[in-house]
Parts: sequence; C-alpha cells; structure tokens
Amino acid sequence: MPLFRLPRSPESTRSPWREAGLALLALAVLTGCGRETPKPGAPAPEVTTLTIEAHDVPVSADYVAQTQSSQAVNIQARVSGFLDKRVYTEGAVVRKGQVLYQIDPKPFKVQVDGAAAALQRNQAALEVATANLKRTRPLVEQNALSQKDLDDAKGQYEQAAAAVAQSKAQLESARLDLSYTTITSPVDGVTSYSAVAEGTYVSSQNSQLTTVSVLSPIWVNFSISENEVDRLRTNIGKGLLRLPPSNRLVVEIELADGTPFPHTGTITFADPSYNSQTGTFQIRATVDNPDGVLRPNQFVRARITGAVRPRAILIPQRAVQQGAGGHFVWLINAEGKAEQRPIVVGDWYREQWFVAEGLHDGDRLVVDGALRLSPGATVRVTTRTEQTDAGAAAPAATPRGPAAPRGGTPVAGS
Repeated sequence: MPLFRLPRSPESTRSPWREAGLALLALAVLTGCGRETPKPGAPAPEVTTLTIEAHDVPVSADYVAQTQSSQAVNIQARVSGFLDKRVYTEGAVVRKGQVLYQIDPKPFKVQVDGAAAALQRNQAALEVATANLKRTRPLVEQNALSQKDLDDAKGQYEQAAAAVAQSKAQLESARLDLSYTTITSPVDGVTSYSAVAEGTYVSSQNSQLTTVSVLSPIWVNFSISENEVDRLRTNIGKGLLRLPPSNRLVVEIELADGTPFPHTGTITFADPSYNSQTGTFQIRATVDNPDGVLRPNQFVRARITGAVRPRAILIPQRAVQQGAGGHFVWLINAEGKAEQRPIVVGDWYREQWFVAEGLHDGDRLVVDGALRLSPGATVRVTTRTEQTDAGAAAPAATPRGPAAPRGGTPVAGS
C-alpha cells in the first residue's frame, strides 16, 4: 500500500451534469448583457417626440473672410522738390481734398513767372504781326505791294500766333507743377504711415509718400471650393435649393469676437476663374462701413443668407442613430408603439440635420429616450416638441452654403 496518495485532479471530479449546468449559467450571463428586457409590470419608457412637418427652411453658409479697402490710393509726388512738411496725422481719417504734404513751391513760382513773361512777349509780337498784316493786305490789292510782301506778313502773323499758343501751354504747365506742390487726398479714407520724412528731396525714385484707403464701402473677400460650386448647381437643378430673385444673396458680417456687424452687404464680384493652386473660387461682397469699424486686411466671418430649401425636413441630431445598415430613427406609430426606420441624412447644422429620405409629414419622431426602445415597445410621451420650434431655435444653415454674384450664375452651394 503506498505511503501517501496523490489528490485527484479537478478534471477527474467533473461530471456531465455539472458541465451542462455551467453551460446554462454562461448562456444566462451572456443573454443578460444584451438589451434590457422590460420586466412584467414595469412602466413604459418615457420619450420626447417631434411631429414631422416639411416646410421651407432658410439656409445660410459661413466662411472665413478678409476685408479689403474698396479703393486704396497710393499718394505720390508728381513733381520733384524738397518736402517742406507733412500736414496730416499718420493713421488718421482724412477727407477728400484735405492737404497731406507740402513741397517747397518757390522754384515752381519762378517757373510760372517766367512762363507768364514769355507769354506777354509773344502776345506783343502777335499784335505787331496782326497790324502789319492788316496794312499789307489792302496795299497788295491796290498793286502797291507785291504778293510776296503779303505772304511774308501772313507768315509772321502765324508764327507769332503759334508762339502765343505755346507760351500759354507752358504757363499752364508751370501752374500745374506749382499746384502739385500741395498734395491732397483724392478720397475719403484712412491714412497710412509716411514713407518720406520732412526735408527729404522727393523725386521719381522716392515719390511714394503714403496710402489712403477707403473704408466705406469695404470689400469682404472669401473663397469657395470647386466641390461646393458643383454641389450648389446639383441641388438647384434637383430643386433642393432655391435662390432669391436675381440671385441677390445677403452677406452678414460677424467680427472676430462674435459680435454681429450692424450693416449687411451683397455679392458684387466673382472671380471668372479658379485658383489653380488652391482649387477655390474667390467671391467679393461689398459692405457699407460708415463708422470705419472694419479696417483693411481684418479677418471676419461672412454669413451668406437668402437661399431656401423648399419642403425640407429638419430634425435634431440627437434623434439620429447609426447602425450597421446606416442611419436610423425611432418613430411612434399609430398604436403608440416604437418603430425603427432607416433614413438618408443630408447636410447638418449645429444641432439639426436635414433628412433627404425616410421621413414624411405627420411622422412622430422620438427625440429623447430612444436608447431604451425596442421594436414594438409601448412608450409614454412626456413632452411634445413642435417642428416649428426646432427650426426657430437656430436658423437652419449648412456648413457649406450658397454664394453667387449679383445677377450672375450661382457659384457655390450646399
């Protein structure tokens, strides 16, 4: 008999009945990990519903934009001379005709005086030639003088008249040069820094003095991708998007801190060609800026409004779920039971989503509480949200929306 006995292994103690029990226990655990099955007598799940109603939804599109002066005028010296003084304050707003610089006018006054003297001398010569011609003509008719004398008198008269005309032009040129010594602003706008200091000799090499930029109206430039242009044209062709009459879209401006700009604008220019490097299409909007709040090269957000999605269905994003077969929603049928329905979603904006297919007028959409539903489950509706309220909570728009030149062909869309 052995001195000691080895213990039995666990495998040797298992029985078919025990293994069957373990299998049933594992099956029960796995089944419990699935969707919770409502217990008998448990209250029906509470849901919030939305009655679907198709209606025209205004859409908009937001773009990062940059401002540009509608007229940036380079102020240049038109004559050479010493810059006596700068009259304006750098960076200040100036009016049309306001003096900006003064060039030393004394040399130009001397030129004006010299031209005036030359004109006076030539006018005196013209008077003599005129009197000589008047005396010669009747004498030639009486054969007292030859025809040559008359021709000489006419030649002297014409030379004197030409000299007077030339002197008048030289005097006018001298006066213009004198006027150019006083440099004024040709437009209302804001000034830049002065590129030339006082006392500097200004010539053609350093004639650029400063820049005056018009602030009102101001341009707002933004770009639209080629794909967006194609989407807009496709949606318009299918009737999914309707532009306002004459394609007159409204441009709203939002400042960098989110403050809305009080004035709106319209699209006035669309670049006729795409940018080959970026594949985008540049659009320009013109906006009134009477108080000068917007300055050139400032980054803003441009919101394009005016387009409408006719007979569109817009639902909250939280009501949409996604499974292996795509997007779906939960509806409450006429018997008050839950029903799952697949849908085709379109563009989205903030907390709302356009639905292209799958929903119809009168459908009762489950907005909240859908995670506890199962097909055929009886539900209890606690709150009813109207479709119009969902649309009014945030004006419907698309991340990529329409834009078109005024009176021209639409160039982008949603």
